Amino acid sequence: MAITFRQLEIFIAVAETQQVTRASKDLFLTQSAVSMSLGELENQLGGPLFDRHGRSLLLNDRGRYLLPLAKGILYQVINVESMLTEQRDTVAGSLEIVASSTIGNYVLPYLVGAFMRLHPEAHINMLVVNTLHAEELVKKGEADLGFVEGGISVDTLRATPWFEDELAIIISPTHKLGQKETFSIPDDLRQTNWVMREEGSGTAQIFREKLGRHADLLKVVTKMGHTEAIKKAVESGIGAACLSQLTVCRETEQGWLKYLPIEGVDMRRQLYIIQHREKVVTRLMEEFLSFCEVITQLGLGHECLSSPWKLQTLLAQYSIAKKEE
Repeated sequence: MAITFRQLEIFIAVAETQQVTRASKDLFLTQSAVSMSLGELENQLGGPLFDRHGRSLLLNDRGRYLLPLAKGILYQVINVESMLTEQRDTVAGSLEIVASSTIGNYVLPYLVGAFMRLHPEAHINMLVVNTLHAEELVKKGEADLGFVEGGISVDTLRATPWFEDELAIIISPTHKLGQKETFSIPDDLRQTNWVMREEGSGTAQIFREKLGRHADLLKVVTKMGHTEAIKKAVESGIGAACLSQLTVCRETEQGWLKYLPIEGVDMRRQLYIIQHREKVVTRLMEEFLSFCEVITQLGLGHECLSSPWKLQTLLAQYSIAKKEE
């Protein structure tokens, strides 16, 4: 009996979870069905693919050889299905994207909504995770595109620079520094209380790195685990914070918050779009990537893409640009 795609799919799931129980839950199959499929595959290939250590199944040398081949086969099947089923005369289908926190919460929701209004037959689903998880989902083919706030560490992925984000000091307009237009280091740093992200936050880490030896002057009065909580704490006047400008567009436009660039410190960071090197670019993917690129080019990377009002202006420019093509 020939090896089936389902057998390879089950083998990959067991290899990645190291347990039949967890693999069966991920695949929505019974444990007996997973065990039977795995046993049949091992019989067809003439020997075991795993070493059993307690309740865990670890790949042996044969399994490690098969795993990348199995993934490659399934990837090619997905590519063939995408190429043969998409309608070339319309932008339609379902796109799975994944994004890290700042992009997923403050940028892409408006872009996805605007794109789906332009193309009613296109459906885009988005999951917000950290950058490492985003890489994993794109690598495994569970996400078609990833939008992340940093470089990548997976050889099978390709990262394309999107646009630059910039961090800035965020204060309440009533803060004692509220009359200033820039933030001075070390003078302003010494007299400011700080609301910081929790340990392990990428934004907090970049801020400390940018401050260099002056980071020891930070007087942290509280730590919070979400950007929205930090913004509200700063609004209350408890202290200042360092956040992405993309996260505070609405608050600064309404006058609830004010941001101050830091004198003499480059606070920019690059945002990237990541995709699997072997994945076929479908019509829907191509159109969405083009849409994201044109919108950010029109905004020059500095417009408030997380602001629905400014996005409407960019969309009008995008429509004009499409008509002129």
